[in-house]
Amino acid sequence: MKLVTFENTARQSRIGAVLGDHRIVDLHTACALYLRDVESKAIFYRMADALVPPDMRALFRGGDTSLEAARKALDYVTHRSADGGAILTGPRGEPVFYPAADVQLKAPIIPKKFFHTAGNFREHHEEATKAGFSHPVMPWIVFFQNTDAIIGHDEPVIYPEHLTQELDYELELAVVLKKAGKHFPPEEAPSYIGGYVIFNDITARDIQRREMKSGVFSFCKGIDTFCPLGPWIVTADEIPDAHNLAMELRVNGESRQRSHSSKMSVKIPEILSHYSPMGYSAGDVVSTGTVSGVAAFSGDPKAWYLKPGDVMECEIEKIGVLRNPVISWEKAYGRKPAALATQETVK
Repeated sequence: MKLVTFENTARQSRIGAVLGDHRIVDLHTACALYLRDVESKAIFYRMADALVPPDMRALFRGGDTSLEAARKALDYVTHRSADGGAILTGPRGEPVFYPAADVQLKAPIIPKKFFHTAGNFREHHEEATKAGFSHPVMPWIVFFQNTDAIIGHDEPVIYPEHLTQELDYELELAVVLKKAGKHFPPEEAPSYIGGYVIFNDITARDIQRREMKSGVFSFCKGIDTFCPLGPWIVTADEIPDAHNLAMELRVNGESRQRSHSSKMSVKIPEILSHYSPMGYSAGDVVSTGTVSGVAAFSGDPKAWYLKPGDVMECEIEKIGVLRNPVISWEKAYGRKPAALATQETVK
């Protein structure tokens, strides 16, 4: 399944599954319909609330039970729809299917914790070394993302020109966990994987260099809108080998990053096991590191850094394309930014 969070025509937040004909199935409504029609449940809405709630984190908290209920509901309504006849509606007459053009995709999930992995692709370390970056990008560094910075497909990254002049992109594959857990070995890690999603780790390089003088970085990656995630979560059963996926990031149609998930230095089971002492909640997201080709380590960083008007497309095989434009602060907020304290002025 390709799982999405979307706003319907009534501006309600719902979760759905994307079909190949560009329709989106409202999974909560589909589950209620399945429970009423197939399983003859009297309290079908209350059961749907528990099994396939209209919230992605809550769905993943249900683990395999909820994911299987969502699959059954999806199969039922798609088969009913294929039979033709009247337009299929939910038990209250509400839509089951939405044309993708009629809804707005949001970030598919807002996790409780978002674990970053830095330096997991050796090629990224090598390009950083060649460019004379201040610190080696060695496998593997872990830090947390500001989840309030998450945006979805087609939502804009806001360029804070008063904070940075070196806005960069980083294509990454991320894992969504389907159950809570801690202190588990790599061989148990696959049982925790609920699905995969594309992540673009937007980074202010000039801020990052200043932060890394103390050996840490966070602000450079956690600024508002710096965490595009999406366009959907592809469930693990659709991707039998996450280490066999082509990866590419384009800016204005020009290929910037092109690599393959097989080039990870540390594989996903080891990553998940290594971080597990910190404890996972269902719906947590774990990134796996970026590939070579970032602007900062290119032959002409100034020409490659992002600017307002640019459009980024992050593509990972078997998942899809996450697209985000870059817009100016003034366009986003209709005003110029107020003066802020910088790291140089704070004593």
